[in-house]
Amino acid sequence: MEESVTRKFVHEDSSHIISFCAAVEACVLHGLKRRAAGFLRSNKIAALFMKVGKSFPPAEELSRKVQDLEQLIENVRNQSPGVQESTRKASKLPSLSPQAIRHLWIRTALFEKVLDKIVLHLVENSSKYYEKEALLMDPVDGPILASLLVGPCALEYTKMKTADHFWTDPSADELVQRHRIHSSHCRQDSPTKRPALCIQKRHSSGSMDDRLSLSARDYVESLHQNSRATLLYGKNNVLVQPRDDMESIPGYLSLHQTADVMTLKWTPNQLMNGSVGDLDYEKSIYWDYAMTIRLEDIVYLHCHQQVDSGGTVVLVSQDGIQRPPLRFPKGGHLLQFLSCLENGLLPHGQLDPPLWSQRGKGKVFPKLKKRSPQGSSESASDKEEEEATDYVFRILYPGLQSEFVVVNHPSCLPSTSTSAGKEKAWMRRTSGRVVVMPKWSLSLPEATAPLLVTLGSSPHLSPQDLVDTQTSTLPSMWQPGTRKSSCSSCSQSGSTESGPSNGCNHERAPLKLLCDNMKYQILSRAFYGWLAYCRHLSTVRTHLSALVNHDIVSPSVPCSASQGLTAEVWEMFLQDSTSYEEKELLRLVYFGGVQHEIRKAVWPFLLGHYRFGMSEAERKQSSQSGSSGPQNLTRLQSDSSGSTQPELLDMYTVNLHRIEKDVQRCDRNYWYFSPANLEKLRNIMCSYVWHHIDIGYVQGMCDLLAPLLVILDDEAIAFSCFTELMKRMNQNFPHGGAMDTHFANMRSLIQILDSELFELMHQNGDYTHFYFCYRWFLLDFKRELVYNDVFSVWETIWAAAQISSSHYVLFIALALVEVYRDIILENNMDFTDIIKFFNEMAERHNTQQVLKLARDLVYKVQTLIENK
Repeated sequence: MEESVTRKFVHEDSSHIISFCAAVEACVLHGLKRRAAGFLRSNKIAALFMKVGKSFPPAEELSRKVQDLEQLIENVRNQSPGVQESTRKASKLPSLSPQAIRHLWIRTALFEKVLDKIVLHLVENSSKYYEKEALLMDPVDGPILASLLVGPCALEYTKMKTADHFWTDPSADELVQRHRIHSSHCRQDSPTKRPALCIQKRHSSGSMDDRLSLSARDYVESLHQNSRATLLYGKNNVLVQPRDDMESIPGYLSLHQTADVMTLKWTPNQLMNGSVGDLDYEKSIYWDYAMTIRLEDIVYLHCHQQVDSGGTVVLVSQDGIQRPPLRFPKGGHLLQFLSCLENGLLPHGQLDPPLWSQRGKGKVFPKLKKRSPQGSSESASDKEEEEATDYVFRILYPGLQSEFVVVNHPSCLPSTSTSAGKEKAWMRRTSGRVVVMPKWSLSLPEATAPLLVTLGSSPHLSPQDLVDTQTSTLPSMWQPGTRKSSCSSCSQSGSTESGPSNGCNHERAPLKLLCDNMKYQILSRAFYGWLAYCRHLSTVRTHLSALVNHDIVSPSVPCSASQGLTAEVWEMFLQDSTSYEEKELLRLVYFGGVQHEIRKAVWPFLLGHYRFGMSEAERKQSSQSGSSGPQNLTRLQSDSSGSTQPELLDMYTVNLHRIEKDVQRCDRNYWYFSPANLEKLRNIMCSYVWHHIDIGYVQGMCDLLAPLLVILDDEAIAFSCFTELMKRMNQNFPHGGAMDTHFANMRSLIQILDSELFELMHQNGDYTHFYFCYRWFLLDFKRELVYNDVFSVWETIWAAAQISSSHYVLFIALALVEVYRDIILENNMDFTDIIKFFNEMAERHNTQQVLKLARDLVYKVQTLIENK
């Protein structure tokens, strides 16, 4: 809808349409009767729509159109490529993506503007097509879904290509600009600052003071529904009296729900309207009146129905403090607020007493009778019964009431508590997960608890993290039973004749009971947090240990490497090769790059054409002995036997044609590539293929050679350096197997270092295959960066092999993704979106930021492996 408003139409290839069709299809298929979908039909939507078409003309017309379209698609699939193109032109068959074909029925119904009518027909005749629990059988949700589809079916859809938006989705520039506006303050949970292994710290509950850390723009934007928070309720002109000496002021009351918490916000209208002036907006006194309340801190809601207004709510927190009353405008807004709050609390929480449901009206206040005043002699029958107008609702979390459970110390267990010589595990559910508590953790000294809590941080344990009680190597487990009495008189009396004691006969102090329960709870969580951490760390070591060097090199020892390899340092090395060790020079290059003026001299050393420590005479001799490339084909003929000569000539001729075409297209706009220098590029490429005729020329090799020639400007040295470079890069081309290894390693890195981003990739069409990185790995990011940045990235990769990682390209790729992770998450990008985004961002990246992040990621993995 937003795209339609801003551009007056929605493009048919928009990623929003694919997501929309998938959501509608899931709703329509929910609870569908088996016979309604057909017993043998694989496409349930097609079977359903054709069945509806027998009694509903719009569905019949849609079925005819889609079946014709499916037939055309099938015919094109079965034809040769040349015939396919002619058929497509003749029939005007649109080029559809696999996702579009998958949702072809819903998509076509949307474009034909009959989707809302068909869904409404299904709702009105839901008993014929759906089971009782189906979404469309619900008397409220079904009609709402049909109503929501009226808007999308009224929009205009087009295949038109516009000058500024090929797909009409926001361009990469626009997405980056939006992110810069929205994130004026650095995110505290950015990947570079996130704790290792994604064990995130739980921040204390948000208070009104926390808003000072947010800018005014961020606060106001947080009032809207977004990708991280759902807006459950919103009402303007809700009155609040911030202080006793003030009159009530109107404001916007909103209820927001995230994955972790539900929040109530009240914002004065002056802040919403921005009427206090731009200069004083951030410092406005009204910020002191704005409220942000976490619902988990609230215990009671006092609701008062009043004749002169729509009612008042007073929130009472756990510490007994009452928040300022919220006065609603006239109407049913108070009841609507309570209804939205009750729905938001589900499934973990509820209101007590609950609101009642009344047919035709929805949620209503419970029918409670007013209490008679104490001491009143008037009986209930003597006066008219009156319903209560004031209510006190309590917020309960039934699932969390068993959070603290008393268990016995193993020394208190009777001898009958074991079976067959083996103690069983005592397991319970805690916040949605099963916890198994080891009894030996009780014997740990109290001083170890803070350490275990630090390691634990309330992890989310998966089933495989639980200990198998039959094969576990732990000494033993806790069992449920009665707690040994702390009362001396009861302890001395022992058990009675009637059986084992059920506990102390004297009532324990509630505070002592609570403290004991908390101690056991903290210990169990801490231990299993530590256990999960150790197992996860073992996984990290297994998957990532081969990707980095285990010797961590400091950027500041023996001196700061931020300036890189300068001309002064290089001159000192050439004069006295013992003044700097090879590793120290590589350290300078890795952390700071090479000064441009000396790249021509340094690169042959980095690529292996020269060895560090060679004398000038040795370097000259090495250059003179290099192969300079074929001048004609006579040498090929003389080196080949008569039987293979024609075949070799044919192979070489084919490669020459490929080289000629790529050389003419290689970076024509770059100043260096004049016709004379393009000829040098061609000669070097032909020379390489001459010596590697079994590999031949593969498209992309010219891209790898071009930057070398720009820097070295010498055919012989460039040929030698290119040969050294190709020893590593050859495996990235189709005849090698390195690309699949790169993809697998990228999968492991992101899964461990950024599980949130990995989950998005997995859910949005599962592009965790990382095929969008193919060009990055194939050409060492040459087409993603401008030439000056290519120089910096390449020399860092070459130096990293000995300093930090021989797989440094993985960390650059990971850094390139992480730089834009928030944009990817905020826009819920799928595979098509991310390819389009990075294609548009080519040659626009902040390379120094990417390199710094890549080095940080290497260091992060190194420290994880070292367990520091």
